[in-house]
Amino acid sequence: MNNNYPLGSIAQAVDVLKNEEVIAYPTEAVFGVGCDPDSETAVTRLLELKQRPVEKGLILIAANFEQLKPYIDDSMLTEQQRNTIFSAWPGPVTFVFPALPSTPSWLTGRFDSLAVRVTDHPLVVELCETFGKPLVSTSANLTGLPPCRTSQEVLAQFGDGFPVVVGETGGRLNPSEIRDALTGERFRQG
Repeated sequence: MNNNYPLGSIAQAVDVLKNEEVIAYPTEAVFGVGCDPDSETAVTRLLELKQRPVEKGLILIAANFEQLKPYIDDSMLTEQQRNTIFSAWPGPVTFVFPALPSTPSWLTGRFDSLAVRVTDHPLVVELCETFGKPLVSTSANLTGLPPCRTSQEVLAQFGDGFPVVVGETGGRLNPSEIRDALTGERFRQG
């Protein structure tokens, strides 16, 4: 990394993302690390950084539902399922949708589905809107360490030169709840 800390603006963060790099930013509960979901290079960098196997799949975080449509198949949702999802969004609930056949395996891992969330964190909304698409989003922590809750913790774990969008988390204690979009099954309590 080229001593990008701190990223003084959303525009600077977007420049880093367009360069297929990984950034850290505050989310609803903890700092996340993220990158361009359409860049296999960027996702590989994120997975290596996190020491996370690609088979586990990833989460996309977006400013709005439209940003997620190129990746997920919502055609099987009933009106009631849509109402359930949209009553939780924007907010700290992640839903697992069937993935479109065109969705890259570096996002879905071993699954034919993809976890997605429409965030209500103002900074992340602005970041995704300015970038023009969702971000891969996973907690900012190295394997075995707790998720970072401040930019200082990010720098302590990832190094002083790591690009961090400075801001506050949304104050939630727990990471987002994860539910199946079709069945409503809860995979992780929020």
